[in-house]
Order: sequence, then structure tokens, then C-alpha cells
Amino acid sequence: MAATWSMGPGTLEVPLSLFAKNRDRLADKLKSGQLVVLQGGEDVSHYDTDIEYVFRQATYFTWVCGVREPGCYFALDVSTRKSYLFVRRLPEDYEIWMGKLLSCDDFKNIYAVDEVHYVDELQKVLKSLNPEKLLTLSGPNTDSGLTAKEAVFEGIDEFKVDNETLFPIIAELRVIKTPEEIEVMRYVCKISSDAHKQVMLYAKPGRKEYQCESVFLDHCYRVGGCRHVSYTCICGSGDTGATLHYGHAAAPNTKIINDGDMCLFDMGGNYAGYAADITCSFPANGKFTEDQKLIYEAVLAGRDAVIREAKPGVLWTDMHLAANRAMLDHLKKGGLLVGNVEDMIANGIHGILQPHGLGHLLGLDVHDVGGYLPHCPPRPSGPLARLRTARPLLANMTLTIEPGCYFIPRLLNNAKNNPDQAKFFNWDKVDKFRGFGGVRIEDDVLITDAGVENFTFVPRTVAEIEEHMANGANFK
Repeated sequence: MAATWSMGPGTLEVPLSLFAKNRDRLADKLKSGQLVVLQGGEDVSHYDTDIEYVFRQATYFTWVCGVREPGCYFALDVSTRKSYLFVRRLPEDYEIWMGKLLSCDDFKNIYAVDEVHYVDELQKVLKSLNPEKLLTLSGPNTDSGLTAKEAVFEGIDEFKVDNETLFPIIAELRVIKTPEEIEVMRYVCKISSDAHKQVMLYAKPGRKEYQCESVFLDHCYRVGGCRHVSYTCICGSGDTGATLHYGHAAAPNTKIINDGDMCLFDMGGNYAGYAADITCSFPANGKFTEDQKLIYEAVLAGRDAVIREAKPGVLWTDMHLAANRAMLDHLKKGGLLVGNVEDMIANGIHGILQPHGLGHLLGLDVHDVGGYLPHCPPRPSGPLARLRTARPLLANMTLTIEPGCYFIPRLLNNAKNNPDQAKFFNWDKVDKFRGFGGVRIEDDVLITDAGVENFTFVPRTVAEIEEHMANGANFK
């Protein structure tokens, strides 16, 4: 059987033992007589055409077997720990248009599973295993509000099906990464970091945001083997940097970068299904103005506070507030804010300048699962309601740390009209930042027993950024 998967020489070889270990971890949490059945993703056409979107596998399915083809099912017999892959029975003319037809033995060797059958044999094979119960996956994604796709097949009504047990178990297992998963994430974060550094060297006034995006995409794919990115690239400059999810179809990174703009570029590659999510903010012309430096270093102070304090047992909500306090204190020293920092937080000033949460779990989904499972702390109220988790940190969690400071007209106007908030702003100075956009600094980190391992390798201080943009310094 194949031992690894990769995109070829020079790219990371992912051991298939990664997926076998995930299956063992899952079986350890289940009972003899149970049979896990997962359904993979399907091809999706562009509306009514014969053109399909580039296929991406469902992430729960990837986690358990790493299979990349659409239209598959997977079963795990908890009693024997044997793995069963079910693939589409394709017509002979598939070979004319799409490539060599693979046999069941071929798939068995490619994915290192115990048995491979065709999907039309699924019911028969499962019946032969005589399970007491089928465990299917169904549960809410607390970021999207959507429900995980439950396996359905002809004849499933002949089995006793439990669609409640599996979801919280497998979601919690995904929160804690194995050493093999961590190596993949180190790789994709390093590739994405290098791509960001290439963008910083390319970006300059007069270029379009999407041209910078193309440099990132090129490096991730050409050098790192990342066919996909993990989300739509956000390439804001100047005022577009204040649009938190800029880059969508109605605003596709088309602005021309101007001299004096701050760039906010949020982009992450994807390798073997695992996501990176990195944001770099820097001046388009390579030199910080005093105003740019003030905002940038306020955000950097927030990031540094979390890097210092994050460790197992610490609440993510406390880390969010630690970052906010550091940022607000720096802005107060810079003359943009007045008053007591704790009073600012009590009145929601942190939610005006940073309306999003500190970060999120990271893994096979860029906003990874497990944020608000039944055993976890519930979603907070107020500005902290936007946090994607309120959990205490655990060793081998991977997360983003992404504080930001934005000058969003609607939020500033609301604050100016609210006496309880308006009193904390030095409006003579703050109003001069309208059109500034924003700054976000986003690192991908691993929680270790000792604290934090940062997977992100990009210039971060003002001096590092200016040196890199001037001299192409290679920060290892």
C-alpha cells in the first residue's frame, strides 16, 4: 500500500497513517457493535451547465480517510477497526475523458484502507458486518449555521441508525491535532508565509489589489503544491481595508493601490485539506507614516499580549480581552482615545474598533469545528458574542490570533451619536482616520504545554517590514 500522499517532489509527503490514527482515535471513543458510516462530498455543477466546480472533499470525510474523489462513502467497524471505502462504479467511457479507470484494489493501495467496494454494494457489505447500530453524522456548524451532511443510501432504513452520538465525538477529536496533522499545518503555514512575503515585495502604489492576490496564489500553488486556498483572498488597501470580508464577488479586490495606503492582505493556502489563515498589514510604499505606525503597533501590542499569555487552561475570552486592553491602551497613549481602558471595554469601545473576535480554531476548516459543542462554555453576550469559541485552551489546539483596528464609517458614526461611547474618542484626531481602512495581524499558532508555537514566519515589527520591503530580507 502507498505510505504517503503528496503533490510531487518538493512538496510535503503526508503519511496515510495520519488518517489511520484519526480512525483509531475515533474507535477508542465508541462501542463494539457500532459501525460509523460517512458520506463524502459530491460534484457540483455551475447552475444548469455541464461545467463543475473544482471538487473539494467534505472535511469530516477527509479527517477519517483522506479520500479525494467525489461520490464516495466510508465505514469504520468499531469492533474490528477495519476500514471500508465505497467508490463510484464508473462507466467505461470515463476512461476516454477523465483518465484511467481505477480498480477497487487500486483505491485500496492509494488510501491504505482495509477493503474497497463499489457504492452500489454498500447495503450488502454493511449487512454482512451485522452491526448493532449505524452511527451517522448530523450536527450544527456554529459558524455557518448549517448542518453536517448525514449519510443516506438506499436500504438504510433496514438498519438501526443513531445520528446523535457521532457528531460531538468526532468534532471534539478534530479540535486536538495529532503530530501528523501538526506537521501538515506547519507546512501550509510556512508556504503561506513565504507567499505573503513575496506579495510584500511585489505590492506598490499603482498596482491593483488582485495582482497582489495573483502573486500569492502563484507561490502557494507553484512552489507549495496548494491547488486551493482556504477562503476567498482579502486584499484591501486604503479604505477597502476596513471591509472585513472584502474580496467577494461584488468587491473582487479591484481597487488600485495608492501611495499612502495601508494594505491589509488576508490569505491562506490549503494543503491536503488543511488550512492556513494569515493576515499581513503594511504600507504600500514600504515606509510607515506616524499615523500608520500608531495603529499598527497598537494591533501588534494586542497580538503580543496573547502570544505571551496563551497556554493550556486560559480562557479564549480572556485572551480576546487581553488583546483589546493592550490595543486600547496603546491608542490612548497615542491620543486617539481618552479615559479608563476598563471603562472603554464596559462601554463596548473595543467592539467599535475591532468588531470581530480574536481568532478561531484552525484545521481542515479555516473556521474549524468544535467552538461551541454541548460541553463547552456558551457563546458570550455583547461584543464577545462574535467570538467563534469561548473555550479554555488545550494543548495541541491550533488557532488564529488576529487582533485588528478598523475605522469603519458606520460604527464610528454610531459611536459618535452614542454619548456613552463618544466620550472616549478624541474626535479631532479620530475623524482624520476616516478612509484609513484598517490593520489586522493574524498568526496561526499551536498551543503547547509551555505556551505558544507560532507557525507564521513573516516580518511583523515596523522595522522588519520596512527592511523586508526595501531589501527583500528573507526572514526565516
